[in-house]
Amino acid sequence: MPRPTREQIEDEILETAATLFARHGFKETSIQRVADAVGYSKTGLLHRFPSKEALQRAVIDRAVGEVRAIAAAAAELPPGRARDRVVITGVARLALDRPGAVALVLSGLMNAPDSEFATVLDDIGQLVFGAFGIDDPDCAAAADPMRILRITGALGALAVTSVALHDKPYPAALDDIVTVSCDALGHGRAQID
Repeated sequence: MPRPTREQIEDEILETAATLFARHGFKETSIQRVADAVGYSKTGLLHRFPSKEALQRAVIDRAVGEVRAIAAAAAELPPGRARDRVVITGVARLALDRPGAVALVLSGLMNAPDSEFATVLDDIGQLVFGAFGIDDPDCAAAADPMRILRITGALGALAVTSVALHDKPYPAALDDIVTVSCDALGHGRAQID
């Protein structure tokens, strides 16, 4: 069996840390707990991430970077069906590939505005909503309260669905999650395919 690459090891550590931070909070998640969960020694983990704060920063930076990539993929398209589908597909892929990061974001939404993740969530939220073009001054529908509500509902349903189905024997297909999320945006199946 081939040895995992450095990137694969770091992905496993970051995803596990995100899951544990979501479940137990940053203060209650020790480096030892993360090391035990991934099957590495505390010393080995500290060699890659010299402190718990460095590990938290890496988890956050990865999530922000992935959301920025989704936003960049959609940036060339005008607000509307095609752009929405690009964003929803990117977020669905992220949610299926990184359920720990999504769980972290969802857990942060349950915390008070001055919680440890409030600033991060605000940054990620602005990036995601910006990817849909809601800040586009040339689009009258961009700031429509109903559109903002539909985007929020679609993202919430997508996140909960992908996290809930991640380890189940009946995982939803990416296309199914995208279709349902686009339906929630009000596009309808015939109009987006």
